[in-house]
Amino acid sequence: MPKPDAHFKSLRSYIAPRFWPTWALYGFLRAIAVLPFKAQIAMGKLLGKLSLLLARDRRDACEVNIKLCFPELSEIQRAELVNKTFISSGIGLVEIAMAWFTNPDRFKGMVEVFGIENLNAAKSSGKGVLLVGAHFSTLEMGGFLYPQGEIDATYRAHDNPLFDAIMYNGRMRNVEGVFNRKNIRQAMRSLKAGRVLWYAPDQDYGPRNSVYAPFFGVPAATITATSRFAKFNGSAIVFYSHYRNADNSGYHIHFSEALKGYPTGDDIEDATIINSHMETAIRRQPDQYLWLHKRFKTQAAGKSARPYNDKKLKSKS
Repeated sequence: MPKPDAHFKSLRSYIAPRFWPTWALYGFLRAIAVLPFKAQIAMGKLLGKLSLLLARDRRDACEVNIKLCFPELSEIQRAELVNKTFISSGIGLVEIAMAWFTNPDRFKGMVEVFGIENLNAAKSSGKGVLLVGAHFSTLEMGGFLYPQGEIDATYRAHDNPLFDAIMYNGRMRNVEGVFNRKNIRQAMRSLKAGRVLWYAPDQDYGPRNSVYAPFFGVPAATITATSRFAKFNGSAIVFYSHYRNADNSGYHIHFSEALKGYPTGDDIEDATIINSHMETAIRRQPDQYLWLHKRFKTQAAGKSARPYNDKKLKSKS
């Protein structure tokens, strides 16, 4: 059943000329949404290849991340993974349109679900479930294809108010509640009510409320909110991973068993556990992870230790 209009943000007030480019983007996304699936995938690949050529800063970040996290790969293998990552990210941009403006019935028969019994077992306690995920390029499809409805999600508000409203409305089509990641109380209320809260703690939000824990063997600023959420209501932690099939024919999604013995009471150990599970999920399909994000920008030694400023690292084979 469609949600009442009151659940969505109005776009009518954003008519100033500074919003016209955003309206053009909005129209572009709506147009992409009606294309055949194969055409959408082809357009995504093209966008990914163009981004690889034009988004120099993102390409540099991707190259550094992959060099740090996959030291066992040869230079040729790393370059191939960078290329695949950009193509996957380009498809992910098109999937935004698919997730925000397409009827999910269109994807019946194109999705395999694994481990749904793990999610159901976690929900049976009635204490809520913290559904932990990573920033894969299929992130929007993860909400779109979630098989059970009744899920809340946190998000990072966009600086452009029109795009923020479009994003909010698009996500509200697929979940019950969308909370700003800074609204801790609302997230806590979701868990207290026994709901499923989808949460992705794998980005670098700076040193505040973070500890340094290994991520692919590299120290990474990791927020401690995951253990605080779990401790608050005794909520189960289940990992949620979503992938595009290797041949781009559809999708498969996975729910892990609930974590046991978590939280441990030690913030660094808890962060290490979460990062370890993230790493396992990412290694299944590493090209579909958001390596374009500067995951290691915050370092204990300060800005001078940021790998993205280290020219020697970029030039070393």
